[in-house]
Amino acid sequence: MRKIVQFNEAKFDNGFLYLHTEQKDLIKGIKPACQIIADSDRYAFVYLAENEEEYVYLYLEEGIWGELKKAIEEKTSVIIISDDESLELDQFHEELSYLISNIEGNGNYGEEMVKKVESAFID
Repeated sequence: MRKIVQFNEAKFDNGFLYLHTEQKDLIKGIKPACQIIADSDRYAFVYLAENEEEYVYLYLEEGIWGELKKAIEEKTSVIIISDDESLELDQFHEELSYLISNIEGNGNYGEEMVKKVESAFID
C-alpha cells in the first residue's frame, strides 16, 4: 500500500520553509530520495522519500504552492516536520524547478495541471 504524507501548514521561520504534518509515524526514519514527480489527478507535486522497505510519498498540494515558489526564489531549505521528527528535502529546488519547466506548455500533464502550474510558478 502506498504511504502518503499530507501537510496541513507551510510556514517560513528563520530562513527555512517548514511543512507541518500530523502523520509523524509515516515520516519516522525516512530519507530523501531526491526526486519529485507530478500527480496531475490531485494537482500536486510529490517528493519521494524512502524507508528501508518502500517509498513514502510527500504530497505538496496546490494550497502550499505559493510558499514553494517563494522557497525556490529565495533558495530556502524545505523541511518537513511533525511533533518530534524532521527531515530536510535534499535537492528540492533543482528537482521542483526541473519539473515545473517540464510541465510548462506540456499537455501530457493534463490541461488543467499545466494551467495551474503556469499560473502559480511562471511569471
